[in-house]
Amino acid sequence: MKSIVNYFLLLLPGIIPVQSVVAHPIKSDSLQRVPLTLNQVWEKAASYNKAVQMKELRLQSSAEQIKDAKAERLPEISAEGEYARISNMPVYDNGIFKAPSQFEVLHSTYSVGADAYLNLYNGNKLNIEIDARKSENKIAAEQKRMTVSEAKLRAAAYYLDMQRSIIFKDLLLKDIAAQEKQLLKIEALKTNGVVLKSDVLRAELKLSKQKLSLVQLNNDLAIANQKLNILIGLPDDEQIDPVTDNVLDSINLKSNQDYLTTAGSNSYQIKISAEETELRKLQLKNVKANVSPKVGLFAEYKYSYPQIFLYPYSPYIYGIGMAGVKASFSISSFYHNYHKAKVAKLEYESQEIEHAQTQDNVRQQVNEAYLRFKEALNRVDVSKTNIRQAQENRRIVSNTYFNQTSLITDLLDADTQLLQTRFDLAAAEIAAQLQYYQLQNVTGNL
Repeated sequence: MKSIVNYFLLLLPGIIPVQSVVAHPIKSDSLQRVPLTLNQVWEKAASYNKAVQMKELRLQSSAEQIKDAKAERLPEISAEGEYARISNMPVYDNGIFKAPSQFEVLHSTYSVGADAYLNLYNGNKLNIEIDARKSENKIAAEQKRMTVSEAKLRAAAYYLDMQRSIIFKDLLLKDIAAQEKQLLKIEALKTNGVVLKSDVLRAELKLSKQKLSLVQLNNDLAIANQKLNILIGLPDDEQIDPVTDNVLDSINLKSNQDYLTTAGSNSYQIKISAEETELRKLQLKNVKANVSPKVGLFAEYKYSYPQIFLYPYSPYIYGIGMAGVKASFSISSFYHNYHKAKVAKLEYESQEIEHAQTQDNVRQQVNEAYLRFKEALNRVDVSKTNIRQAQENRRIVSNTYFNQTSLITDLLDADTQLLQTRFDLAAAEIAAQLQYYQLQNVTGNL
């Protein structure tokens, strides 16, 4: 998500360069307009974003795996049947090289039966497996929450990008109207022979560039709108109208330590890393449990024909069953399991180090986001001051130009500086809002 913020911040500088203007703006008159607040956009992102939907399916799958692991506590029951044809049995009473006598047998044999086994103890491997599936479920849940948070941050970036384009467009339209009035005054001075025709040409050129800049603003707005529509599951023919006001005044900025404390308990990355560490610990326990006896109850019953289980044989169906306790122990597990246990232990220790590294990374991200947010707020204050200075400078230069004590370039520069400072303020306020959402994202509160 940091890359999204950085990309968005690159879009925020002042006047749009004319060199990159597209020849024709994208038409939006045919689009269906949908006014949405940022919270409404977030609700749609949490419900309809495809990445979130995939994480939800994974979460449901992990929940089913818990049920599957618990089902292993139920007894194993199986049924079997067998049918066969038996040949005559030659008996070589006088040796293999003499003709044998034939011993008549029943040529048909069949059996049908069932057996069951209930595990009583297996080194606690079953409970360990259930705990492992629960840990995976917690990881899946946190991954979904993190994906929702990232989707919200991306949606906020597109939404604020649209707000920025709309504000820039409004400022540019007002400036174009002011420039057209100013051009009429300059043309009047030229008609009276007070100024040169080059002054008129310079003013017309500046006005033409500003009108062309509207083309890129319209395209930027259409592109951001489509990206947001795709993100929140809306069709491309719907035009979103951002209706959220500036939220900077309602933000209660806490101390950096408060945000670090919050991130320590709420950060998605830390929670996922902690559960992955717990999962490695359970895997180590599971490997160690291989060197354990297995104890269980068993029962079986079978019908067979003919009776050849006991002598004398008889051509009748008979039934026999048994039940009891079965215990086993794998002696070879002492040497087969040795290296497996060492590997599992090393992976667990590696995961502990990775968890500590994740905590360091989150702490660094929170600190950076906090400082960048304060920097953005300071930029807003500076931009407000710059507007007042630019307005005063524009007033002075306008008076001196129309009194013929300054050049047309001075006047146009003053106009450009005033418009630039207004763009800077709008961009700074938008950037500060996005940086605040970034801070909320890394602390796990978005």
